[in-house]
Amino acid sequence: MWIIWILFIVAVIWVIRAATSDNNSQPPASRDSALEILKTRYARGEINTEEYERMRREIET
Repeated sequence: MWIIWILFIVAVIWVIRAATSDNNSQPPASRDSALEILKTRYARGEINTEEYERMRREIET
């Protein structure tokens, strides 16, 4: 009988951890932040104008 109680407690702990871990996850990056990162990379000289324009079009579509 005690095995059933242990399994029940483990299941409850697992459900609680699964439910709370979803609340702590970070939201996916938005299109604005992707564009800001691209602008920053272009400003630093990490990418050239052609790459910047191509990537910008991909982000905006």
